[in-house]
Amino acid sequence: MRALRQLAESDRFADVARVFLALTGIAAWCTLAGPVELLVPALLGAIACALAETDDAWRGRLRGLLVTLVCFAGAASVVKASIGHPPLFALLLAAGTFVLVMLGAASGRYATIATATLILSVYTMIASDASTAAPGDWRGTAAILAGAAWYGLLSLLWSAMAPQRAVRHALARLFESLAALMEAKAALFEPVRGLDRDALAVEFSRRNLQTVDALATTRAALLDRIGRRQPRGRSAARLAMFFAAQDIHERVSSSHYPYDELAAALYHSDLMFRFGRLLRLQASACRERADAIRRVAPLGPMTLPRAALDDVREAIAYRRRSDPPGQAVDDALSALLTNMEHLLAGIEDEGSLREGTDIALQDSEPDTVADAFARIRVRLDRRSMHFRHAVRLATGMLAGYGLMQLLHPTHGYWILLTTLFVCQPSYGATQRRTMQRIAGTMAGLFAGWAMLRLLPGGDWRLPVLVATGVAFFAFRLRRYALATAVITIFVLLCFDLAGAGYDAIGPRLLDTLLGAFVATLVIRFVLPDWRVRRLEDIAADALHAYARYLEAIASQYATGKADDLAYRVARRDAHAAQAAVAGNVTELLGEPGHSPERGERALRLLAALQAGLSHLSTLGAHRQALAADDANAVKTLAHRVANGFAALAEHVRRGTAAPLLGTPDLVVDAAAQATGPVEAVRLVDRQCLMLVRVHDRIAGLPPI
Repeated sequence: MRALRQLAESDRFADVARVFLALTGIAAWCTLAGPVELLVPALLGAIACALAETDDAWRGRLRGLLVTLVCFAGAASVVKASIGHPPLFALLLAAGTFVLVMLGAASGRYATIATATLILSVYTMIASDASTAAPGDWRGTAAILAGAAWYGLLSLLWSAMAPQRAVRHALARLFESLAALMEAKAALFEPVRGLDRDALAVEFSRRNLQTVDALATTRAALLDRIGRRQPRGRSAARLAMFFAAQDIHERVSSSHYPYDELAAALYHSDLMFRFGRLLRLQASACRERADAIRRVAPLGPMTLPRAALDDVREAIAYRRRSDPPGQAVDDALSALLTNMEHLLAGIEDEGSLREGTDIALQDSEPDTVADAFARIRVRLDRRSMHFRHAVRLATGMLAGYGLMQLLHPTHGYWILLTTLFVCQPSYGATQRRTMQRIAGTMAGLFAGWAMLRLLPGGDWRLPVLVATGVAFFAFRLRRYALATAVITIFVLLCFDLAGAGYDAIGPRLLDTLLGAFVATLVIRFVLPDWRVRRLEDIAADALHAYARYLEAIASQYATGKADDLAYRVARRDAHAAQAAVAGNVTELLGEPGHSPERGERALRLLAALQAGLSHLSTLGAHRQALAADDANAVKTLAHRVANGFAALAEHVRRGTAAPLLGTPDLVVDAAAQATGPVEAVRLVDRQCLMLVRVHDRIAGLPPI
C-alpha cells in the first residue's frame, strides 16, 4: 500500500497515467470498433501530443492544445501531400525544420510545441512507411490528429481535476534542490587545510544551476495558476513558500568569509564541523518539507535541527571566552549564525503571506503575437545559438533525407527521427544522446527480435505496444537509453502489425547509425558553436548582472529589506547568469578543440564568479536599514564596485586586459560617527572588499 502511495505521489505518475489511458483507449477502440490499420498512426499522434504537453493550468493547456493541433494538422498535411515528390519534400523538410526551431525562440511553451510538431512530422512519415493504404488515402493522417486530440482531451480533464498538482510537485522539487545545494555548501565547511575549495565551489555552482532551474519552473507554474489575481488559501500558502525558498536560496548561496582563511583561523576548533553538520541537518529538514508538500500532508512538525543550532551558539560563545578569534572572524561567525537562524526559520515557514508583500511575478511568456515575433527576430542572427541550432538541424534533416534516398528511399525515415532526437544545441549533449540512442536501439531491436521469435503473431502485441509506449514516457527524461530501447520495441511491433516486423530490424539499426552519424557531422562542421568561444560573452553578461544586483542591494540599505519585484528580478538575473556560465563550462569540458589549460582557466573563472555571487548573496541576506550617512556611504561604495564589475565585463567580452579595482574607501572610514549598527556596516565593508578581490582575481586571469 505504501509503495502504491509513493508511486501515485511521484513526479512522473500523472504523465505516465495519462499516456496509459490514452494508448489503452486507442488500442481498445481500433480493435473493437475502428479499422485496425489506423491503430499505429493514432498511437503515434497521441505520443506526439504528449511530447508537446506543458505543465499549465487547464486554460493554458486548452490554448496550447489548439495551437498544437493546428501545427500538427499543418505539418501532417504537408508531409502527406509532398512525400511522393522528393525534390519538393526535401525543400519543405529543410525549410519547415528551420521555421519550427526558430518559432521555439518565442518561449519555452512554443519550443516544446515546435519540437513535438517536428516529431509528429517524422511519425507521419513512419506511419505512411508502415501503412498498406493507397497514396491518396488520408485516413492515416486523420488518425494521427484524432490520436493527438484524444490525448489532449484527457490532459485537459486531468488538469481540470487536479489543477494544483504541477505546483505541488514543482515546489517539492525546489525544496529537494535546495537540500542538495545545502549539502554542497556543507562540503565547503570541511575543517581541512589545503582542501581544493575551488573544485567544491564548481560543484556548488552546478547544484546551483539545478536550483535556478527549479525556481524558474515553480515560478512559471505559480504564475500560470495565479496570474494577476490575489491568491487565497493554498495558492497563497504555496506562493509564500516559493518566496521563502527564494530567501533560503539567497542565504545558502552566501559566503561570509573565505573558507580557507576561516578553516585556518578555526583549525583547532570544532566550529567548522558544527556549521557543516547544521547545514546537512537543515538539508534533511528541506527534504521533509518537500515530501510533505508532495503528499499534501500537514507541514509540521518536522525534525528541525534546533539542538544543533544551540550547540553552534554555545561553541561560538565558548570560543569567544577562551580564545577570541579576532574582529573579522568574530563578525563572520556572528553573521553566519544569524544566517543559519534565518535559514531554519525559512524552512519551517508553513506558508503565510505577510501583509504588504509584493506578490507580483515576472511573466517570461510573450504578451502578444507581435512580442513573440519580436523575440524571434532578435535571434535571427548568425551569433545566436538558436539560429545556429536551427541551421544545423535543418541541414541534418536534409542530409539525412538525401542519404535515405540513396540507400532505401521508401523505408528510411528512421534516419530522420534519429537525427532529430540526437542533434542537440551543444556538442557534448549531442555526443551523450548519440551513445544513448545507439545503445538503446540495439537493445530494443534485440528484445523485439526475441519477442517475435518466441511469440509469433497473436494479440499479445497490443498490450506490449501500450506498455512500451507508456514506458517511454516513464524513462525519457532520466534514462534516455532505456526509453529508446522501449520505443524501438514499440515501432518494431508497429511494423510487425503491417507484416514487416523482421524486415525492419536490420534497416532500423542501420538507420540509427546513419542518423547519429549525420547529427555528429552537422554539430561538428555546420556553424559549430563551441562553448569556449561563447564563454567570454556569457561571463560578461554575468558580471553585468552582478553589477545590477549589487545596486539593487545597496538601495535597500537605505530603505530597509523589501523583497519587491525589482529586487527579486535583479537577484534572479544574477543567479541565472551564473548558472548559464556553469552550464556553459560543463559543456565546454566535453568538447574538442581546446587545450586542457583553457579548460582549467574556464573552471577558475567559474569558481571566481561563484565566489562573487556568494558575497553578493551575503549582502542581500543581511539587508537592513542604516542611518542616512551610513546608507549614503554604502550606496557610494557599492556604486563604485558595481561600476568596476560593469567595466570588467566589457574587458572580458573583448578579451583585453582589465585594470585592477584597488581598495575603495570603506564605509567605516567614511562614516566614522555612525549611529546605526556598526556590525552591519562592517559586514558591508568586508563583503565589498571580497568583491574587489573577486574582481581583481577575474581581471588577472588570462583570456580563455
